[in-house]
Amino acid sequence: MAFIQCDFHSEVLGFGTSINVILPKKDNKEKYSVLYLLHGLTDDHTAWQRKTSIERYANQKNLAVIMPTVHRSFYTDMAKGYDYWTYMTEELPEIVHDFFPISPKRENNFVAGLSMGGYGAFKWALRKPEKFKAAASLSGALNMARRIFDFKDNKDRMKEFRLIYGDLNKVKNSKNDLFYLLKKLKNYSGEIPLLYQCCGTDDFLYKDNIMFKNLCEEESIVLTYNDEKAGHEWDYWDRKIKDIINWLPNIK
Repeated sequence: MAFIQCDFHSEVLGFGTSINVILPKKDNKEKYSVLYLLHGLTDDHTAWQRKTSIERYANQKNLAVIMPTVHRSFYTDMAKGYDYWTYMTEELPEIVHDFFPISPKRENNFVAGLSMGGYGAFKWALRKPEKFKAAASLSGALNMARRIFDFKDNKDRMKEFRLIYGDLNKVKNSKNDLFYLLKKLKNYSGEIPLLYQCCGTDDFLYKDNIMFKNLCEEESIVLTYNDEKAGHEWDYWDRKIKDIINWLPNIK
């Protein structure tokens, strides 16, 4: 297995950026199944590699892992900033397929993330369900249309959210609202990605995770869900990312 730090210029962002990549060693010539693994608000593309045993877990399943960085953008084309959504969902897969022997087939593509990255993973899968067989959220910030107003007395955070989303009153029922995207799936004629959701019961995002779970049940969306006593912490995410890799379909 190889661990690669890949530095390149992004035409969408207009500057150099990096991804960390895990590539298994395979004896055959088939292209790798791939997991796009997204970081949280205060981390970057190095976090999963530094704080979990992701390389060991991926190696056991011959799974390639792509870990990008999007800073504090919430995986969004920012109202006043950079187009991180376009970079991640359009440019990055093209770059990955040019650089590495990654399978383009939907059944071999997966996305997961923690906290802000859980929001990003589900947003990617729900907005582009034709791209992924499965998606997973670990302690995800899944209800941003509501959560941004928890910070209404914090001027700096509200300013940051406006840079990301623009008019905060328009986030609800928009392409950046996971609850809205989930409801829209009823009109989707293709195969809906399998969803995996987990969150610690002591996590500050637990309430929003329960709301998302309940909506999946109301909309008859297939969801694998579990929780346990845990906070917003790497010990929990290390355990759960191993479970998620074992859960991924089509991975031997």
